[in-house]
Amino acid sequence: MQLNLGWQWYTWSELDAPTLYDLLRLRVDVFVVEQKCAYPELDGLDAQCDHLLVRDHAGMLIGYLRLLPPGLKSPLPTLGRLIVAEAARGQGIARALAQEGVRGCQLRYPEHDIHISAQQHLEAFYQSLGFAVVSTPYLDDGIWHVDMRKVWQR
Repeated sequence: MQLNLGWQWYTWSELDAPTLYDLLRLRVDVFVVEQKCAYPELDGLDAQCDHLLVRDHAGMLIGYLRLLPPGLKSPLPTLGRLIVAEAARGQGIARALAQEGVRGCQLRYPEHDIHISAQQHLEAFYQSLGFAVVSTPYLDDGIWHVDMRKVWQR
């Protein structure tokens, strides 16, 4: 793994209370407060997902994503809630986080394509990681999104 930081995958049952608090706070800080988007962040899906957390050298949570299994929101495994704390942006963490998410998805669900519902302004970022747009733009909680897919590769 690049970016000499603390990277760890968790299942729901492996998340202790302080870790769960940290990841939920980061998600709310970015998706609800920073993006000014009042929506149900706690959507009832987390217990069925794997969670990737990235911590800095001081142990502060600076990045996160969740991996939804096939059939939960899409017929394909889905990467979602990919975020980097505002103070940690611009260091390549989002790219490394997405790449590790893809790797983790391929290990758990080999030979499956990968789905992502991307905020439309991040389309070029995800295209640079091998994702292709597979939908027309749509509003999701007031933010324009596109569905994207990364074709499975050996």
